[in-house]
Amino acid sequence: MRFRFLFVGFLIVLLGTVPLWAAKKSTSSQLAKQRAELKNLEANLAKQRKKVRLLESEEKGVLNTIAVLDENLNRTKEYVQVLAKNESTVKQLLAEIGHSLDSLDKEIARRNRAMQKRIRELYIHGDRGTPEEILAILKGETSPERQIYYVNRILTDDREKMDRLSWLLRERALKKREASGRLSELRSLQSKKTAEEEGLKQQIQTQGAVLASVQKSKSLQTKAIQEIERNQKTMLSLIRQLEKKREQELAQAKKKKNSKKKAAGKNALPRIPVKPIGPKCLPLNGSIIAEYGMHEHPVLHIMTRNLGVEIRGKKGDKIKAAAAGNVVMVTEIDGRGPSVIIEHEGGVYSVYGHMSSIRVKEGDRVGNCEDIGTVGDLASLNGIKLYFQISEGTDTVDPLKWLKKK
Repeated sequence: MRFRFLFVGFLIVLLGTVPLWAAKKSTSSQLAKQRAELKNLEANLAKQRKKVRLLESEEKGVLNTIAVLDENLNRTKEYVQVLAKNESTVKQLLAEIGHSLDSLDKEIARRNRAMQKRIRELYIHGDRGTPEEILAILKGETSPERQIYYVNRILTDDREKMDRLSWLLRERALKKREASGRLSELRSLQSKKTAEEEGLKQQIQTQGAVLASVQKSKSLQTKAIQEIERNQKTMLSLIRQLEKKREQELAQAKKKKNSKKKAAGKNALPRIPVKPIGPKCLPLNGSIIAEYGMHEHPVLHIMTRNLGVEIRGKKGDKIKAAAAGNVVMVTEIDGRGPSVIIEHEGGVYSVYGHMSSIRVKEGDRVGNCEDIGTVGDLASLNGIKLYFQISEGTDTVDPLKWLKKK
């Protein structure tokens, strides 16, 4: 009967601790992921801050300066958010460890009481050990570890109880060490977070001062417009290179056909009509924040010409190919950040800028509405957005009107 009671009690203790272990495993796994994210962000932030330091030693364009400061600001905000998440998770782990320690202390106390009761029974019903040893235990003059030593000598039939108590004491010591480590980690995270928040305030002030100086200075505004135009020329130059390459390939294909026709002595082949592009789709679901043509710059508040449209996005939103085609370029474009250019039938090119991740590579064939990456804020001055441009040959057209054409 006594063995059954002990066995049931052991099961209750064991089952009672399972949710704590499960919760700890889940929280620890979450913390491991957050640590990896934090490490990745720290590496990116170090690169970005190197760019900021270069601004002080090199003469940079107005827009480039603002873009670098803006990107550094965004990465710092993201870093502070992840630090806060890590801090919250470590606090949760500490709470779980504290709860676990409370449970262990209660169980150890219960086991001690049971052991003392057992010793009293032995003292009354049988002499198994010296009276001095037993009296010392009864008076509470020895530590739990010493009690285990005495009881181990005295009680051979209660080894399971002693082993369980030994395990509980070891587990409590481990938990206390873990709690100490987590507490140090928490203090480190809080210190980093405080420093980054202070740095963030300074960055906001610096960026605000740069923007204010541009908005007040006509010469800086002129430089900004020239920089925008220079970036647009770079974009158009890329399209011209691609179109020139396409025309050369068409000319070579035509020459090859003519050679075959002469060799076979056949009449001229009929002209093959250009295949229609096929179905189209808006590459990102979001509001249009900058339309094609003349518009007011969102940050500098000066009138500029936009060669495409800008679509507001959210972190992680997928970008889709507007139509089927071939990926002809994956590159970083001044003013547009990481970008993809897709060639469609008939010499039409679609451009996708400010991408945070790119899933395709040059030479890939993509289908209509196929995922090509995710939207971001790289080289953007006003948050997460997609830059979407359409060129028919070397001429840009309104992307929204093009999407409606069959």
